[in-house]
Amino acid sequence: MMKNKVTQIMPTIWIILFALLFTIILGRFLYIQVSGEASGVDIQQLADEKRTNHYTIPAERGTIYDRTGMPLAQEHTVYRLYAVLDEGQTSNPESPLHVTDVDKTAAGLAPILGMEEAEIAESLNAGIENGQFQVEFGAQARELNQEQKEAVEELELPGIHFLEEPIRFYPNGMFASRTIGLTDKQESNIVGINGIEGLMNDDLTGVDGSLSYQRDQFNMKLLNPKEVINEPDNGDSVVLTLDQKIQTLLEDALSEVTEQYNPANVSAVVMNPKTGEVLGLGNRPSYNPNDMNEVSNWYNDVISTPFEPGSTMKIFTLAAAIDAGVWNPDEEYKSGTYKATDNTDSIGDHNGGRGWGTISFLEGIQRSSNVAAAKLSYEKLGKERFYDYFQSFDLDKETEIDLPSEVAGSLVEGGPIEQVTTSFGQGSTATPIQIMKAATAIANGGQMMKPYVISKVVDGDTSEVLAEQQPEVVKEPISAEAASETLSILETVISSENGTGHNIYNLDGYTVAGKTGTAQIPDSESGGYKTGKENHVFSFIGMAPAEDPELMIYVSVKEPELEDTETGSAPVSFIFKNVMENGLRYLNIRPDKESDQPIEAIDMPAWEGKQTNAVVEELEQAGVAPVVIGDGEQVDKVNIAEGDKISSRQTVFIVTDQPQMPDMQGWSFRDVLMLRDFLDLDVEWIGSGYVVKQSIEPGTPLNEQGYVMLELEEPSGEPSDPEEEEETEETEETEDAEEEG
Repeated sequence: MMKNKVTQIMPTIWIILFALLFTIILGRFLYIQVSGEASGVDIQQLADEKRTNHYTIPAERGTIYDRTGMPLAQEHTVYRLYAVLDEGQTSNPESPLHVTDVDKTAAGLAPILGMEEAEIAESLNAGIENGQFQVEFGAQARELNQEQKEAVEELELPGIHFLEEPIRFYPNGMFASRTIGLTDKQESNIVGINGIEGLMNDDLTGVDGSLSYQRDQFNMKLLNPKEVINEPDNGDSVVLTLDQKIQTLLEDALSEVTEQYNPANVSAVVMNPKTGEVLGLGNRPSYNPNDMNEVSNWYNDVISTPFEPGSTMKIFTLAAAIDAGVWNPDEEYKSGTYKATDNTDSIGDHNGGRGWGTISFLEGIQRSSNVAAAKLSYEKLGKERFYDYFQSFDLDKETEIDLPSEVAGSLVEGGPIEQVTTSFGQGSTATPIQIMKAATAIANGGQMMKPYVISKVVDGDTSEVLAEQQPEVVKEPISAEAASETLSILETVISSENGTGHNIYNLDGYTVAGKTGTAQIPDSESGGYKTGKENHVFSFIGMAPAEDPELMIYVSVKEPELEDTETGSAPVSFIFKNVMENGLRYLNIRPDKESDQPIEAIDMPAWEGKQTNAVVEELEQAGVAPVVIGDGEQVDKVNIAEGDKISSRQTVFIVTDQPQMPDMQGWSFRDVLMLRDFLDLDVEWIGSGYVVKQSIEPGTPLNEQGYVMLELEEPSGEPSDPEEEEETEETEETEDAEEEG
C-alpha cells in the first residue's frame, strides 16, 4: 500500500515542478518580449551591434599653404608593407594569399626597400618557425611612396600586402621648416608640436566621421543594410603670408652662404614694411621635417634668440634725434673716442678708436661712428627721452607675431655707459623680428606695423574664409617727416663714398636705404667679448626702393669662416642682394634708378602654328635660351604669351607636339615649380637646392598630369664675390671692437 501511495504522489510532484518551471520560463519569455531587455541589456541593441559593422572615416588634417596657394604641409598617404605567413589564409592554392617562396620574396623586395636579401629572408623564416600570422620589416618597409608600392605590386609576390597610413608631408623639405613647424603621431593622431603646426593645431585638426551597416553571418552587407554615414569634418587650412618664390630665393641664398662660409648660424627675414606681412623667413642651421635624423637647433632664431645686434640699432638713435628736433647733419664733432662722464669708461669708434678727425654728424652716421650715436643719445636726447623713444619702438617687448616661442630682447636701463652702448647696439639685446618691426616705422611713414605670417584660415570642406588677418598699425613712434628724413640719410650709407655699405649693398636698378652692423659676441669664459676678425655677428637691414620701400630685409651671419681678403659683409651682402633684387623684380616693382647693367627686353615672337626650330632660332638671336620640351617639329604651347616682354634672364619653356621629359639635372627649384605649374605635372621631391636625380629618364614621352620624383641637393659652388670694398668699408668689420674701451 505504501509503495502504491508513493508511486501515485511522485508524478504529481513532477507535474507541479514542470508546471512551475514552465510558468517561470514563459513569464521570462513574455517579460523579455514585452520589455526588450534581458539582465538589463537591450536585446535589439545587442543584436544590431552583433550584426553591424562600424568603421571610422578619418578626417584629413588641414593643409598649410603659402600666399600663392602652394602646399607647404599636407596630409600624405604612405604605405606600410607586411607579409602574411599563415597558410590558413589560402583557400585556393592557385591564388595563394600567404608567402610561398621565401627566397623569391626576399630577392624581389630587397632592392625596392633598400634592404639585404638575407635580412628579409631571416625575418620571414623566423616568422614561419614561430607560427606567426604575419611579419613586418622595420622602418624601411614603412612610409613607402606610391612609386615603391607599385614596384612591389608589379612583382605579384603572394602574401605581400599594404596598409595605408596618413603622414604629415612637407613637399619642399627644408623650406621655411622652422616657421611651418612639425607634427608627431600620438595614438594614431597627427598632432602639431611647434611652429604653425603647433600654434594652429586645433584649427588644422579635423573630426573623424563614421560608417555603419548591417551584415549577415558571412560578413556580407544586407539588402537593406540600414547604412549610416557621418561625413568627417576635415581640418581647416591655413594660408600664410610667405611667398614661395621669395622664400625659395632666401633658402637658396642661405644654403650657398652656409656651404661657403660655414657660419655658426644665419638668420634672415623678408617683410613688406607697408603691411607687416612676412614674405620669407629662414635660419641656418635648419632641418628637413621629412627627415629628422640630424637636428642641431630647434629654435626659430629670428623670433626666439635675442642677441646684441650692433650698429643696426643706430637707425633708431638717428630716427629719435631727428624726430626730437636735435639732429643737425652739418654739426661737427670729434670722432675717435668718447666718455659720457669722467667716471665712465670711454667708448671708441670701430677703427680702433682712431676715428676720422672732426667730421659732421651726417658723415658720422655714414661711417657708422659709435661716438656719433653716443653723443646723439647722451648729449642731444638725454636719458629719459632716449629710452622713451626706444620703448616707443617696442624694443623692450615681444612683437606678438603669430608664431609660438617668441622671446623678447632686453633694453638695459642703467647709468651713462649703458645708455651710450645701447645707442649703438651693445649691452641691450633684440631679435631680428623686433628690429624689423621697429624699422617698419621708418619705411612706412612713421607707422609701425605688427608683423604676421598667418594670412587667413579657410574651411577645409567648403573653402569658406573663416578668419582673415589685416595689417595693423600698432604705434607711430616718429612723425612721417622724421621717417622720410631718416630714410634719406640711410640711403647715403649705401650711395655715399663714406658709407659702410657703399659698393657692397648697391642693387642693379634700385636704390637702397640701410644700415650695416657688426656686433661683438659675449665670451662666457672671460666675461668680456670674443676677439678676432671672424668672432662677430655681421648684419644688414636694407629697404628698397629707398624713397618708398616695398621690401625690407634683415640678414645676420654669425662667425663665418673668412678668407684673409674677405670681410664679414661678403656673406651678408650675397644674401641681401640676391633676395632683394630678384624679389623686387618678381613683384614687378618698377626700378627707380638707371640699371648698372641694362637688360634689353624684347617682345615674345609669334609661335602658334610655327616650326619649333624657327621659334628657337628667333629667341636665341635675341639672346634668350629657351628650354625645349620634346623633339616635335611643331610648337604646341609656350609659357610666355605672344607679344609679352621678355629678357635673357627669363626661363622660356617651348613644348613641342611630341613632348618628352627634359633633363632637369642642375635646374633650380624655381624652374622645377614653373614647369610643374605649366604642364600640370605631379612632382614630388626630396631635399632642396638644385636637381641631381629624376625618376623619369630624359627623353621619355611626357603626358600631362604625369608623375616624377626629383632629388635635390644644396649647391657646392661659391657665391659670387661682392664688389671690391674700399678701405672705409673694410673697417666696418671690426666695429664695436673697442666700444667699451
